[in-house]
Amino acid sequence: MQDLLQSGGWMMLPILICSVVALAIVAERFWTLRPSKLAPADTVPQVQTLLKRGLLNSANLIKLRDSSPLGRILATGLSNAKHGREIMKESIQESATGVIHELEKFLSTLGSIAAITPLLGLLGTVVGMIDVFAAIMIHGTGDAAQLAGGISQALLTTAAGLVVAIPAIFFHRFFVRRVEEITVELEQSAVHVVDLVHGDREAEPGEQA
Repeated sequence: MQDLLQSGGWMMLPILICSVVALAIVAERFWTLRPSKLAPADTVPQVQTLLKRGLLNSANLIKLRDSSPLGRILATGLSNAKHGREIMKESIQESATGVIHELEKFLSTLGSIAAITPLLGLLGTVVGMIDVFAAIMIHGTGDAAQLAGGISQALLTTAAGLVVAIPAIFFHRFFVRRVEEITVELEQSAVHVVDLVHGDREAEPGEQA
């Protein structure tokens, strides 16, 4: 591995750094963007039970807020439920905006890595080819093996950039899609709770009004 990095030249260093950062982001997002952690299936039924039993006090709201991001959104809405349906919805939207921002954390960085690593690889190849042609001007084309070795070394950076960029693009789109799915689930749960408090019916948990 060390010989491969040395063969690719100094442009291999930023590509290597990008690969390490991308790997760390992918691992962190896999751990963080778990639907069972962000929007537990039992949260809405728990809220429904508290509402039916009249146990929606400050202590239970704090417990709900600390349970999960969905719990935080619902607790914010429930604490403002007495001010009317519209105020409750606005407070839920404000809280959801903060939660969604946290869900999208590091995704822009991962997208940037996917975009710049091929360019870094191409730049390394261009620099390497410049060195090859400079050597041709000085020593001529007598040693074909040396020229082929120089060209292959120059192309290493392009290959390395693509190796980093392709998985980064895949995981960026994968996590963007997961955030969208979780966002929809959060919205459906919030709408259901608003209906429970201010609506005329009791929808099933997870059903969108």
